[in-house]
Amino acid sequence: MTLAETIRTIPDYPKPGIMFRDITTLLGDARAFRRAVDELVQPFAGAKIDMVAGVEARGFILGGAVAHQLSAGFAPVRKKGKLPAETLRQTYALEYGQDEVEIHVDAFQPGQSVLLVDDLIATGGTAEAAITLIRRAGACVAGAVFLVDLPDLGGAARIQAMGAPVKSLISFPGH
Repeated sequence: MTLAETIRTIPDYPKPGIMFRDITTLLGDARAFRRAVDELVQPFAGAKIDMVAGVEARGFILGGAVAHQLSAGFAPVRKKGKLPAETLRQTYALEYGQDEVEIHVDAFQPGQSVLLVDDLIATGGTAEAAITLIRRAGACVAGAVFLVDLPDLGGAARIQAMGAPVKSLISFPGH
């Protein structure tokens, strides 16, 4: 079975015309979950990765596992107002409106090598905001890895244009 086959697709969620890629079925399959983490880590095996930044919320699950495999620390990239200490905040555009993500000001040390991890890249707005925060903290972005890419929405190209190498395991056409 391929990794793509372990991901459930839910049509018309959260709104008509959207094909929601539900990774909870992959996470619930021990072999698929292990394989996905191994494949996310593989391009960076042997590289000096000091920290993994995981984007709320499914990026926490994958990012924690990736950090463990790389013997790196983990820092959460959270929605506004969820972190208890002093934060750096970055606004990004949504389809209708905007949102904000935050990291703790001390999440990364200057010069640290950081790998960004999330479950899915669509338009790339959240990943772009996370990379901007990592760089504002003085750290270097070694790359960005995603379980799923929706290439028709252009997010991976947007992140590559920022100078961050992008790796995705699965591509689904459409939205």
